Formats: sequence, structure tokens, C-alpha cells
Amino acid sequence: MTKKKLLGYFFMGIAALAAFVIMLAFLVILFDALKGGASRLNWEFLTEAPRKGMTEGGIFPAIYGTVLLVLIMTIVGIPLGTMTAIYLSEYSNERSGVAQWVRFAVANLAGVPAIVFGLFGLGFFVQFLGAGLDAVLSPDEPVWKKPSLLWASMTMAMLTLPVVIVSVDEALRNVPREYREASLALGATKWQTIWNVVLPNATGGILTGAILAISRGAGEVAPLLFTGAAFFLPKLPNSLDDQFMHLGYHLYVLATQSVNVEATLPIQYATTLVLLALTFMLNLTAIIVRFRFRRKLSRA
Repeated sequence: MTKKKLLGYFFMGIAALAAFVIMLAFLVILFDALKGGASRLNWEFLTEAPRKGMTEGGIFPAIYGTVLLVLIMTIVGIPLGTMTAIYLSEYSNERSGVAQWVRFAVANLAGVPAIVFGLFGLGFFVQFLGAGLDAVLSPDEPVWKKPSLLWASMTMAMLTLPVVIVSVDEALRNVPREYREASLALGATKWQTIWNVVLPNATGGILTGAILAISRGAGEVAPLLFTGAAFFLPKLPNSLDDQFMHLGYHLYVLATQSVNVEATLPIQYATTLVLLALTFMLNLTAIIVRFRFRRKLSRA
């Protein structure tokens, strides 16, 4: 056996060991959550609002708020990240100063702590943009200069933007250049080539970016502390300027702010299970869509 093959097997073994450790840790967490919270899971818990200091009732407002946040975040973040990646991959020159600055900004944003995004959302969206909207639309009664579902979603979209840009950019670059050349040779414009040839072949990568964004956006809590999540809000948000409950923040409140933490332990475990299941279902939906796109593309 050659040295090259031995080295390949070695790194393959390291990767397999890392995957095993991650799965083992996940299963331990899942087992612990099931053990502590399975008895608390019932229809009432999933469909009712919390009562009596969140020690009774359910977590439906938190489920609703989390799903709504992720959907709005995805609607804002995925198109913006995709357009940025299209510019970097298809239009910009590698030596262009603008493209280099964009790549530099994306690389730096990827390493910024989530709490900093929360402060950015509070300063830019709430106090600057929200105040500007109120000055124009409702000068007598402030509507947008406050934490809300819209500003929290926008902040989370900014948080997940680097993940989407990097994933989509890589997917676009993996589309063979011959596809572009053949389309252009047949008389298609550059945009027609991107829309009809490049993007369909990069759909898997775009949806991969969406999956990663959903996974991070559904679990982050720090930015929501400043931009829209409510401590206790039994009613559902009716508009984009309302505050909302979030599963992650609800879990944080139960673990740190409850007058009797021990009494809320089953609720904490059950909320963890619901958050894991919700994130899994959102990711599974994106995975199914990606699989269908790939199958449809392979048949074409």
C-alpha cells in the first residue's frame, strides 16, 4: 500500500471519527431531553399559550413566532445572498476592488458574534430605520421605532447572509463553464444564461445554503434579545410591527428567569424537543425540495 493511500485512509478515519463523536453527542442530548420532557409533551402543550408564570399551559405562541421568524428571514436572506453570489461569481472581476471588498466583508461577517448582530439590529433597524419610517409614515404615534418581528427577521437575515453567499457562490462556480459558453454561443444573453442554465444547475447549492441558514436562524437567541423577542406574550403577533415569542428565548427564560427553575425543568426539556423537531422539519422540507430539483434536473 502506497503512502498516498495510507494518508487518504488516515484522513478518512479522522473524518469518520469526528462524525461519530458528533452523532454520539447529539444522541446523548436527545436521549436526555426525551427522558426529561417526553412526559410533558401533549396536545395542550403544543397548542395552548403559557399560563401562571409559564409553569402551565403550552408553548404555541413560541412555536408560531419561531416559524414566522424563520420564514421571513428566509424570504429576505436567500434572495439577497443569491444575488450577491451571482454578482461575485458571474459579473465581477477577480481583481475588482469592489468584489474583493465584498468577499472581505463576507469573510469578516461570518466570524462576528451573534450578540453583535443584535446590537447592529437595534441600532440600525430599530433606532435608525424604524425612526425614519415613523417620521414619514406615523409622526404622531411611533410604530416602527421599537423591537418587532420585522426587525428581528431582518437582523437574522443579516446574520445568516455570509452562509448563504458562500454556499451559493461555491455552487455557481461548480457549474461547468462549458454550459455558459454553449448558451452564449446559441445567442442567449448573459442574464438568460444565468437564469436558464446556471441557476437551475446550482439549485442544490442554493438550497444547501437555505438549509444552513435555517439551522442557524432557528437556534440563535442573542440577536432577538434586542430586536423583537418578548419575555412573555401569550397572544400571537398580528403584524410585522408586533413582538413575538421564540422557542430559544423561551427556553433561556425558563432556565434563568423562572422563580422555580426546578419546577420548569420538564417544560425546558419538552421545549428543547420541540425546537429540535421544528428545526429538523424545516431542514427536511428544504432537503426534499433540493432532492426533487436534482431529480428533475437529472431527467432533463
